[in-house]
Amino acid sequence: MSKLVSQEENFSEWYNGVIQLSDLAENSDVRGCMILKPYGYSIWENIQKILDDKFKKTGHSNVYFPLFIPKSYFCKEASHVEGFAKECAVITHYRLKNKDNSIVVDENAKLEDEYIVRPTSETIIWNTFKKWIKSYRDLPIKINQWANVCRWEMRTRPFLRTSEFLWQEGHTAHNNIEEARKETLQMLDIYYNFGKDYLAIPFIKGIKTENEKFAGAEETYTVEALMKDGKALQCGTSHLLGQNFAKAFDVKYLNKDNKLEYVYGTSWGVSTRLIGAIIMTHGDDKGLILPPKIAPIQIVIIPLDNNEQINNVVDKLNSKLIDNNISVKIDDRDYLRPGFKFTEWELKGVPLRIVIGKKDIENNTLEVIRRDENSKFSISIDNSTEILIKLLTDIQDNIYKKALEFRHNHTFEVDNYNEFKDKISNKSGFIISPWDGTTDTELKIKEELQGTIRCIPFENNDLIVKNNSNDKCIYSQKKSKNKVIFAQNY
Repeated sequence: MSKLVSQEENFSEWYNGVIQLSDLAENSDVRGCMILKPYGYSIWENIQKILDDKFKKTGHSNVYFPLFIPKSYFCKEASHVEGFAKECAVITHYRLKNKDNSIVVDENAKLEDEYIVRPTSETIIWNTFKKWIKSYRDLPIKINQWANVCRWEMRTRPFLRTSEFLWQEGHTAHNNIEEARKETLQMLDIYYNFGKDYLAIPFIKGIKTENEKFAGAEETYTVEALMKDGKALQCGTSHLLGQNFAKAFDVKYLNKDNKLEYVYGTSWGVSTRLIGAIIMTHGDDKGLILPPKIAPIQIVIIPLDNNEQINNVVDKLNSKLIDNNISVKIDDRDYLRPGFKFTEWELKGVPLRIVIGKKDIENNTLEVIRRDENSKFSISIDNSTEILIKLLTDIQDNIYKKALEFRHNHTFEVDNYNEFKDKISNKSGFIISPWDGTTDTELKIKEELQGTIRCIPFENNDLIVKNNSNDKCIYSQKKSKNKVIFAQNY
């Protein structure tokens, strides 16, 4: 088995090595695309199950829309097409032909209305909403789809930026702006709490600047996380679309006063990027560290010998854990050395590893290894189920606390531009600094230092950021409009 480089030595190489050696995914022969392997896809399935349940409990229903979107739809919302134009894959022909033993495009099979391969679904959904919505009685509409999308990224990295990726995208329609904004913020809170309670990642909630907002939205809200290399990762967004898409697609409803009004919309989504966030938030030089609540295998049991006594203990323990909804793997591959198995499950980030040998049976104990602390200790076989369940809860809480502490230690309030430049350039983490509120200043900092405004944070975060009346912008020295979070980002 190949060895990982350390995070300190080369974080990017470490990240790619974790994905490969822990069997999450591999590169496809299609440029910028990846093959999600069973272990990686099972993490996504767990994320999907949990979020899908939360969406349904808040009144959303699942749908599916076509992968191909007529280009004529896509061009109706001006800022939307401008925002996505450079990332679009376009289908221009529907047939190939054999010519001189080579396959070429059949020029007689050109599409009259070319198709965009779905980068996001607002346009095709709002074209459909026009058919679905006639009266206030048809509102609200609250739908979600689990799908794949295509964005032709120039620089790709598994899970973080790929030409094709998996995600969910929610789309809703309302009869007033207040209800639409409430929906937008509700979904942001679902993402925020999901990060804390399941992924063990402390997100920051905030609103994007005008320059960074979603193409076609009035407001974009975000959850941002800090990775172990000091760079930020946008982990989910929720958009208040206002009436922009309703006007572009002429989606009106008859209100209670028998007057026609434009509908108000929202959209929101997270993607397989969350798996990248898990890797870079929790992983160490030995590989993955998975939060127990989304780990495909929560406990792996490794019997050191194949005998009746050990097998009986393993079978009973396995049954009890399964009865308590714990996912268990028994690694009884007798053709592999124990050391190889230990390294493999360590790489895969399984929260708890149990080793059972003859001496353990004699002592009526189990050897337990916690992945989050790389600690080893013995517990009694008699009450092992209860202990192991509690340990999984402890691990979930512990890795969240570690991530929160890391973010705290790598968050800096800076009002001196030389210090600001140093910290941004060295990817020190989140930098909280005053900003004059202008796009011009934002773009100049981005051009000079590759630092972007991740968000204007809410005051109800666990990270309190307040703008003072005498604050001056870190760059222009004009009066500050907001204190914002800067960072280099993925």
